[in-house]
Amino acid sequence: MAEAVEEIKTSSSRWIKTQGRGLGGFHWQNGYGGFSVSPGELDGLVQYIEQQETHHRATSFQEECRRFLQRYEVEYDERYVWD
Repeated sequence: MAEAVEEIKTSSSRWIKTQGRGLGGFHWQNGYGGFSVSPGELDGLVQYIEQQETHHRATSFQEECRRFLQRYEVEYDERYVWD
């Protein structure tokens, strides 16, 4: 997974920086999270991604991530979660 994420982040950063003024300093955060999704939840995931921009106007990424980790009882340390 780490190799795939590294390749995606590297390639997409390179591409984004060619897409217009003001994007030359673009960079991804240092970390990432990987989660599995059952096939039965795929349609809901696609809908979530399509509405993500609107959704995060009301709920921050950090708030949502904390709720997700708590809901699925994933142990984490705030010192290592955010850049």
